[in-house]
Amino acid sequence: MRNKLIPLTILCGLLLGGCQGSGAVKPEAMASEATKPAISEEARQALAKAEADIDEARARNALWTTAESALKKAQEAAAKADSAATLKHSKTASELARLGIAQLNYPLAK
Repeated sequence: MRNKLIPLTILCGLLLGGCQGSGAVKPEAMASEATKPAISEEARQALAKAEADIDEARARNALWTTAESALKKAQEAAAKADSAATLKHSKTASELARLGIAQLNYPLAK
């Protein structure tokens, strides 16, 4: 038991020691964050709604893969600051998520 404890203690010490930093943020990192291009407010809201719709569909086991793909495309477009594509793909993702949830009310096939 003691033989296992020593290496574990050393490992924990190394891991914790490596996590300690100065806590200071480098100016280069601050500059890159400040210069990131942003999407329009409308696109940002549509993306947030699409994410919420996808989460709801996933929680109800009604998520279509096409809805998930559309959300991924919207997120990629947002990362590239393409507001038009973000808006388009977000709306598609939301619509497909709503349709997946609505499908739960359909009768089962026989």
